[in-house]
Amino acid sequence: MSVASYAYARPSALSDGGLDLQTSGGQAANPRFFEGFVTTPQPVALGLLAVADVARTRYYQPTSRASLDPVVTGSRDMLRFESFSGCCGVYARMDVLPAGLDGRTPDHGTTNVDVNNPLRLSLSRISGLDPLHLAVGPDELAVSTMDGTLVERKVPLPGRWLRGFAEVAVIAAGMEPRASIGAAEAADFLRRLPNDRKALWVVPAGRSLRLTSRPVAGAVCVSGGARLATLRGLLRHATSLTVFGPPAGPGSPPLSSAWLLETPTVRLLLTLSPEISRGFSGEGAVLTQLADDQTADDADLVSAMLAWDPVIDVDGLTAACNLPPERVRAALTLLGTAGRVGFDVTEGAYFHRVMPFGTDAAARLNPRLAGARALVDAGAVRPFADRAEVVSGETTYQVRLVDGRPVGCTCQWWGKYRGGRGPCKHQLAALISVGALEEVAA
Repeated sequence: MSVASYAYARPSALSDGGLDLQTSGGQAANPRFFEGFVTTPQPVALGLLAVADVARTRYYQPTSRASLDPVVTGSRDMLRFESFSGCCGVYARMDVLPAGLDGRTPDHGTTNVDVNNPLRLSLSRISGLDPLHLAVGPDELAVSTMDGTLVERKVPLPGRWLRGFAEVAVIAAGMEPRASIGAAEAADFLRRLPNDRKALWVVPAGRSLRLTSRPVAGAVCVSGGARLATLRGLLRHATSLTVFGPPAGPGSPPLSSAWLLETPTVRLLLTLSPEISRGFSGEGAVLTQLADDQTADDADLVSAMLAWDPVIDVDGLTAACNLPPERVRAALTLLGTAGRVGFDVTEGAYFHRVMPFGTDAAARLNPRLAGARALVDAGAVRPFADRAEVVSGETTYQVRLVDGRPVGCTCQWWGKYRGGRGPCKHQLAALISVGALEEVAA
């Protein structure tokens, strides 16, 4: 666990001069990302409140409020505000679309943004359709008159957001739109949605959605219906609600889902972990792609080739880097562990953030991967044609291999989750060892 220091030039505030959001960190100590107008103040205010609410909420074992500030990423045509809940089981993103911005083109980069309690109260009172002036970042002249005085706040930063960014990107890349309903039907569905914690499933039913207790083909999982309550504030401005999920069918375990509420100028997305007790930071969806030693070199190459476009062109990167698509995607996954790559289910494409973190922390942020590499370094793995033996402590585990890929393990962890939380460290160790042998053979 480390400690992050937010240092804002002054508190964010809403005044007659407009909405001034203060920034901390990024390409400068207090970068200025945007200055202009938002054409629909109330939806923008409600979306920002929703992202801030998620950042300060713990849906599982709600003991105390979280204190991490949302991050904002400037793109060529929009602003993206993102956060994770205190339990890391809900990822929230609000996109202010080009139609919602009237001003200079947003600068590229990512920074934390101050959403303090007085500002939250002011945002909740915004009404009307008159344009609102928005400044993301301090005015340089104003800062120079403050004698260097900063608003500082230190918060625990255990790395869960970085792991969460990477996990959500990989999980979201496997989702597809499953249903889309109008705003009125969405309001009725959210009103009927139980607030208990059990896993339910949602299927299209005419113009609305229907809940079922068992998964069927095309169903979308929703665990902990109360986690979707954040959508309600923006419903009166919405045009539609679209639900995304990975493939499901009879017998499927609980799965992640994404819920996108759209207005003409703002998109609000909530992505839910498979169960309320599970945070995205522990899902393990990225581990298989991170196990290959060549991924680090590929990530350095891909990082150097990234352009500052709103969408990352995977096909273009594949051609420019002369790498197979699967290696480019693995490299993007590794960059995701540094928070530098996200995935937008709306566009079905990757986008990038500018974060001051390197990919060398991937193993440290993923204990299973670090444990697997330690087993390999200790010579604890003996690969065979259809299996690998992994000695851990006083026990020898059998990892079953199919075409050189691990598909099961005799350890207790794998027996409990059966792949629902990614591979165990013994499978990862086998994967690393088999990959090393194939590289030598080649």
